Amino acid sequence: MRFMFVGDSMTIGRAGDFTWRYRMWQHLRATLGDGSFEIVGPRSALYDTAGDTSAGQAYADPGFPAPARRHLAGWGEGWQHMAPLIGPAVRETGADVLLVSLGLIDLGFYTKADQTVANTRAFIAAAREARPGIRMVLLPVIPNVRAEEDAPFAAEVARFNELLAKTVADLADAASPILLAARPDAYDIHRDTYDGTHPNASGEHRLAGEFAAVLHQAWGIGGPYRPAVDA
Repeated sequence: MRFMFVGDSMTIGRAGDFTWRYRMWQHLRATLGDGSFEIVGPRSALYDTAGDTSAGQAYADPGFPAPARRHLAGWGEGWQHMAPLIGPAVRETGADVLLVSLGLIDLGFYTKADQTVANTRAFIAAAREARPGIRMVLLPVIPNVRAEEDAPFAAEVARFNELLAKTVADLADAASPILLAARPDAYDIHRDTYDGTHPNASGEHRLAGEFAAVLHQAWGIGGPYRPAVDA
């Protein structure tokens, strides 16, 4: 089974992060076993804050193997950026399951809720065209610290999440199922992020735990999420 992580800065991570991708890889190893799954994607780097490039390799765990670092995520990239990239990425990698966390950067800098969900629909259509039986788990946008002081932005986030839920329902297809995850249980941006947006270690575990719960409860993939102990 081939998994692809798709996301923005919360998914690519910055130099020195473990990333929730790493936490998910640990979970899949523990529940599925080595050799029974593969992480795929056209990229593998972190965002290097010092060099302002998406070419860093300074993961918090240097033992994170290169094949497991693969993804399709980018700092400052959202649904509108990923929609034209997902078809080629799925065709080239043969991804079976997409684990997607996108939308915050779109609403914050690029598009309103209606256009953002239109880009979401384009993304889903392209992924299905590339691989008709592909499965997807989509995470709703988690409001960040900006939403606490910017009421119009908070309203756009809420509206997008409503439209995203409707989109998942509208595009339901047993041959290519799409599941909408929930906001991770007890996720608190003042405790689970390092800047009000990007996950710290506890936030990484909560994000990975939500994806793991959906996979296990809906499709019987893996098992309950049990965070590995790290430094």
